[in-house]
Amino acid sequence: MVPHFKRQIASGGPLTITHPDMERFMMTIPEAVQLVIQAGVKAQGGEIFVLDMGKPIKIMDLARDLICLSGLEPDKDIEIKIIGMRPGEKIGEELLTEEERTHVKKMNQMFLVPRESIDEELINRLREAFTRMPTNGDETIQILKLLLPNFPYTN
Repeated sequence: MVPHFKRQIASGGPLTITHPDMERFMMTIPEAVQLVIQAGVKAQGGEIFVLDMGKPIKIMDLARDLICLSGLEPDKDIEIKIIGMRPGEKIGEELLTEEERTHVKKMNQMFLVPRESIDEELINRLREAFTRMPTNGDETIQILKLLLPNFPYTN
């Protein structure tokens, strides 16, 4: 995202974001690699490790900050244009579901999701569904809604 915004600033703008309230987690590649290596060392087999990526960052704030760091003024020197969300895109990201949060164990900068909270039948149904995945996006969403009824889908 940052390189994309830098290219847009270098070309005089506008910076394009999909929604003014959009938030995403940010982590550097070295941070992520270090945590993945730590997870590999701690793993005993079958666990799920979720990286603790801190608090999400508003994309609008990131865009404005990058414009300012470039010595320019947002909305004066560089326009920020809202282009609209893409199908299936969400305003924010969730690392864990509410149910998972009740079972996880915090380890340094990772969450360990216990094996007993993994629904093996669901995993097998997902694997089967994805091996014969339709090419039509609407059909795909319908299958996912059947398999993951608690997931918050948006159109």
